[in-house]
Amino acid sequence: MRLLLIRHGQTPSNVRGELDTAHPGPGLTELGERQAAMIPDAFRDESIDAIFASTLVRTQLTAQLLAADRGLDIQVLGGLHEIEAGSLEGRSDRASIRIYLETAFAWGGGNLDVTMPGASDGHAFFRRFDADIDMVASGVETAAVFSHGAAIRVWTAGRARNVPPMFAGTHELDNTGVIELTGSPEDGWTLVSWAGLPIGGGQLVDESAEDPTGESLDVS
Repeated sequence: MRLLLIRHGQTPSNVRGELDTAHPGPGLTELGERQAAMIPDAFRDESIDAIFASTLVRTQLTAQLLAADRGLDIQVLGGLHEIEAGSLEGRSDRASIRIYLETAFAWGGGNLDVTMPGASDGHAFFRRFDADIDMVASGVETAAVFSHGAAIRVWTAGRARNVPPMFAGTHELDNTGVIELTGSPEDGWTLVSWAGLPIGGGQLVDESAEDPTGESLDVS
């Protein structure tokens, strides 16, 4: 099957550079709404059989126009949400962001025993995300899955068999960036493309936003 992992549109927390992972989370900025509005036309030639989103509001808002365009329901799944920041929640200082990214990408590299301060470890993350991807992959050829920057990148790092784990840590994923994989839970996943810029291109990038969960691991 084809798996399209799509990051949500821009949120106010992305603009402020804050770690914002709690439920239900913020909505979209005006730019985030414009980013989401580009998605139906961008996928005009794609056959999409099902649309999924996380339990956080921003993914469902980003998926709405594509779902309406295709006449499909948004199926909300409980394991696709962002990697919880724990005691780092709400912080925007560079030290906290580095701890968050280093912890998350340690999981992507296979060190699942590392624990996010005040939250869970990598075993718990992959258990919940894998379970939902297993459900997504059941009986469809192509699925659009709306999730979150760190979650998409770390899961791809841990599950794509054709790129080194640190590829995901050193490649940014902007709001509405799309990662395409093919395969299955049984046979494994192959990374086909990594479009880190927003759907619609560079004109929808906010250069002033810090956006901690979408940036590369090499933060200064």
